[in-house]
This record gives sequence, C-alpha cells and structure tokens, in this order.
Amino acid sequence: MLSFLKKLTLRLGGLLLLVVLAVTTFLSCSPQLGSGPSAAQRQSYHRTGHLEDGKFVNSPPTTVMAGSMFSAFRRMLFEHTPNQNPAAPLPMQRLDSLTITQLPADQVRVTWFGHSASLVEIGGKKVLLDPMLSVKMGPLALVTPKRYNQKLAIYPEQLPAIDAVLISHDHYDHLDYQTVLKIKDKVGSFYVPLGVGAHLRRWGVAESRIHEMTWGDSVNLPGLTIISSQTQHFSGRGLTNRNSTFWSSWVLKTPQHRLFYSGDGGYGPHFKEIGQQYGPFDLALMECGQYDRAWPQIHMQPEQSVQAALDVRARTMLPVHWGAFTEAHHPWNESVERATAAAARQHLPLTTPLLGQPVVLGTVLPQQPWWRAPSLSEAR
Repeated sequence: MLSFLKKLTLRLGGLLLLVVLAVTTFLSCSPQLGSGPSAAQRQSYHRTGHLEDGKFVNSPPTTVMAGSMFSAFRRMLFEHTPNQNPAAPLPMQRLDSLTITQLPADQVRVTWFGHSASLVEIGGKKVLLDPMLSVKMGPLALVTPKRYNQKLAIYPEQLPAIDAVLISHDHYDHLDYQTVLKIKDKVGSFYVPLGVGAHLRRWGVAESRIHEMTWGDSVNLPGLTIISSQTQHFSGRGLTNRNSTFWSSWVLKTPQHRLFYSGDGGYGPHFKEIGQQYGPFDLALMECGQYDRAWPQIHMQPEQSVQAALDVRARTMLPVHWGAFTEAHHPWNESVERATAAAARQHLPLTTPLLGQPVVLGTVLPQQPWWRAPSLSEAR
C-alpha cells in the first residue's frame, strides 16, 4: 500500500510539474507578454531616480500586498461575495467611427467604454486612454476575469483615426495586445511610461510612433499638451517582470480646458501636488473599483477616489476602472454606489454615463443611477 501511494504521489507530482512547465513555456512564448526594456534602456532609466535594484519604485515606497499572498488568494477562491457579477449585460450605447462626428476644437467630449478604456476628444484631437477593447483578457482567458458584456460599445476596428494613445501601465486590463494590433496603424503616437515601449515594439508598432515618458515629461501637439504625472501603483505582465516598466497618470491641457486621468493607484499626497501644479481640472477620470483590504496602497477605496478628485481640484469626476470585470472581492457596483454617496457629501458633481454614452462638457451631464436597475440588482 505504501509503495502504491508513493508511486501515485510521484506520478501526480510529475504531472503537476509537466503542467507547470507547459504553462510556463506557453507564457514565455506568448506575444501577449510583450517584451522588456534593453540593458541600455534600463541603465538610462536610473537617471530618473525612480529605479532601485533594476525595478521601478513608488515615492514614498509602497507594498503591493498587505498580509500574506496565501490569505488573499484563499479569500478570492473560497469566500463568496454577493452580487460580485451583474445579473445581466450592462446597458450601453453602441458607437462606431461614423457616429463619432468631428467635434469643434473648443469643445470636450469624453466617452467611457467600460473599465478604464475611454476616448477623450479635446483641442481638436482624439486621445484614447488605456484601450482594453477585447472581450477576453490576457493569454489565458480561462483563468482571467470574464467580461460582463460579450458585446462591446465599440470595437477596435470601429474606432476613428486616433491622434494619441495614452497608457497608464502595462497590466492586461489597461494594455491589451489584441486591441493594439487592430489600432496601431490608425494611431498617430503612443505615449507610454518608461519601458512600456518594449511591448509595443514586439507587437509591430513603429518606433517613430512610440514615446516613453516619466513623471513631469510633457509633449506639445497642435492645440494640446500631454503631461505624464505621478501615480502610486506597480507593473508586470509575467511571472518574472514585475516593476520592469513604469506607471503614470496623465494631464491633458488646452488653453480652454484641462482633464486628468488617474490611471491605477493608491491614495497619497501626490494628488494635491498635481492639483496645485496642473489644476484645476474640468473633469477627472478617477480609478474607482477593484479595491481590496489586501492591496490598500495600490488601489483606492471609493471615498479616497472622491477625495483624490477634490485634491486635484476637479470640477467633476467620472468614475472608471469598473463596469467591465470583477478583479476584487467586492460587489460589482459597490464602488460607484459608495462614490456617489461620498461625492454627494463632499458636494462634488459626479457623472455616471452608460457604457459608450458621450459626456460633453458644458452640457447636462449624465447622472442616472443605471446600475441600480432591477435586472442588475442581483448576482447571477
């Protein structure tokens, strides 16, 4: 009997090892992982003061995980969260390149597509933020979060010509391989944090279209200034490349208007510094979702998102980083519910459009609580 158990254990162990090797080999070969910066590039990044021991760091230092990794995964796998997914596909307004008509240069229109992907039309330019416009995420769709809607408000092929794509960091829910492949030839330039250009080069984006930036860097387009600003997060697309690339929030500025996009990140004093240096902002697209007590320093609670919008001196806040995937241990619509309550207490206007519903500054802003619809109030 002992001999049989020993043989069974060895065989199961060997099978597990083969599975691990197969997955590791697949991941190492998958183009989804992108690539890494060269040794010369890493050396040049040291001059920014944001690199320590070959890895990018936050200032002040942060930890990605509070408590043990085992405890966090145990909660994610075995603790049930009511209403973690919507009961039905979310309502949306379908769009394509023909319905996105040209906007006068003195007007601003923002269209949120779900999660953080958004189209900002400002200063006569079309700027695409963190374009994750695929139904499936990452190289292993079976183990990544399932998108709530199997149909999208817009598909990459339907986008009009884009002047600039801004990437906040290289996680799969913000930098999507399939989307980049489909839009790269209709994009004027990609503006990305340090190191992220390596992914784009592997995916066939022309070198002349890639511009790596660090906090404080700016670029002037006709009628529009784009500025990389601080955030408090981390990066990585594989098992061994955590923090090999940098992360950023973004400021968009014209003579008439200013917008802020937070990217992902925890709450900190940098928001007030951004507000003092670049604000006030007509609108702030603020991360508001996928928070957890296990990672308090790299994702904000909804009340912190509202406070951060106030800190940057935003006149209106648009909550993003929700409405597409469940990536944390809270109800799918809790973030917007809590943010709505906090914004009301703080007298901060909040706009909550449907997926694909344009927000035009200077007009009546969408504010309907559509996430409370009866068909969406219960978990699947």
